[in-house]
Amino acid sequence: MESVRHFRSKETVINMTQTEKRLALIRYLLAENSRFGRFEPEAMNETEQKDLLRALMNVRLPAPLSEAFLRLQDDYLQQEIVSRGVTKLEALEPIADGLYLWQGDITTLSCDAIVNAANSQLLGCFHPLHNCIDNCIHTYAGLALRNACDELMKQQGHEEPTGQAKITPAFNLPCRYVIHTVGPIVSGPLTQEHRALLRSCYRSCLTLAEANGCQSLAFCCISTGVFGFPQTEAAQIAVSEVRTYQAETGSRIKVIFNVFRNEDKEIYESLLR
Repeated sequence: MESVRHFRSKETVINMTQTEKRLALIRYLLAENSRFGRFEPEAMNETEQKDLLRALMNVRLPAPLSEAFLRLQDDYLQQEIVSRGVTKLEALEPIADGLYLWQGDITTLSCDAIVNAANSQLLGCFHPLHNCIDNCIHTYAGLALRNACDELMKQQGHEEPTGQAKITPAFNLPCRYVIHTVGPIVSGPLTQEHRALLRSCYRSCLTLAEANGCQSLAFCCISTGVFGFPQTEAAQIAVSEVRTYQAETGSRIKVIFNVFRNEDKEIYESLLR
């Protein structure tokens, strides 16, 4: 792990190229786990190196991190996010009063809080290079996010119930907070319980965001995809619950419905317009 220990000063890290930082981070994580020793990152191209670093971060269990590693990781990830392009809430146009629809990568959105569709362990996705939002958020926030979630779970003493929410710092993401919520899994016919639990996810996230001073909150499409909730009905519940919350509480929190697929964008457009 000497490759990271050498980079103790902020000035040293700033003067490194992104490639040098990436290779140092990879060497550190490879040294932590001897079963990955067969990899030769210096012989890989940029894409292969990025995939290897992400995979190593994905599979790392919660564990302490040195200040040297965090300094290097944080500088690397923040530059990566800038290079991918950050979208600020101020650049978006509302589609309805206090409501926004944005198609893009939620890890590049600058607002007060974003919502993560988490699993009940709340530790992120351990599947290397998986394209779920849980994996993406933990990748670009950095390894400190998994440690923060692990601490919350240890304090709680049990898995996160469906329909509730937890808040953590966003670490290297351009938002302030990540709100983690576990949506219902639909493996058969859709039931009233599924619907009630999904409504609870939206209500819990809104309540928690405002309790922490957030004036803007971006929702992903909770429980769709691998969790099996039908897209159209999930969107109907999302829009309905947000509007109900605003009407009941008088809340002025700005809500961004974040979508990735064109199909979801069309569904939300039809509901919001």
